[in-house]
Amino acid sequence: MMKVLIIEDEKPASQKLTRLLKKISSDIEVIDVLTSVEHSINWFVRNPEPELIFMDIQLDDGICFEIFESRNIQTPVIFTTAYDEYTLKAFKINSIDYLLKPIDSEELENALEKFRTLHKPTNYHTLESIMKKLQSNTKERFLVKIGEHYQSIETSKINCFYIKERCNFMHTYHGRNYPIDYSLDKIEQLIDPRLFFRINRNFIINISAIRDIIAYSSSRLKVILKGWSETDDIIVSRERVGIFKEWMDR
Repeated sequence: MMKVLIIEDEKPASQKLTRLLKKISSDIEVIDVLTSVEHSINWFVRNPEPELIFMDIQLDDGICFEIFESRNIQTPVIFTTAYDEYTLKAFKINSIDYLLKPIDSEELENALEKFRTLHKPTNYHTLESIMKKLQSNTKERFLVKIGEHYQSIETSKINCFYIKERCNFMHTYHGRNYPIDYSLDKIEQLIDPRLFFRINRNFIINISAIRDIIAYSSSRLKVILKGWSETDDIIVSRERVGIFKEWMDR
């Protein structure tokens, strides 16, 4: 039996999905249905990971990506949602497919077949090629305006993206700060997650720009970036410390 976990805050939607799964295949067992970010985080603390997760994006108490920020989850995910604006971010997080509600039986069956195909040992390189393709779609440069002039800056040469006084900026390897039009939420969807990490609401940092990491108060960490001369301390939020360490240790 393939053990499946459903994370969905709408009871009719989870019931329909359960019915469809049972109709498609008798070897699928829905082991639990979770309805919130908090409930899901606690579930993964106490239980072994299932073989596959069906996950809605917007839950009762937040966005499902917060679960991955709190726990290092390796299970493949098929996202089931009414919103299509999270597609790229979803595919950076163990995603097999992205199904829009109302869920179509044929699309669901195709997604399950894709999961089974990708997770056969003989198809390891196929999965690797998909991940490389997704990573190749990350943004390679950002255009900034300097007075009356424009300059294109390579993403690899950006030390961090940050928010200050409700404006968004980038800080480059040569110590310059430039305002940018993108929100940090949008930037997260555009950059390579192997190289950049969002340590708190206001900062996304480049791993190659880290000069030092210092233990800070309340189990937090303070990051020292190369060339950073601003007065703001760069602090890893308490809830992100665990996954930040895992990211640094890959």
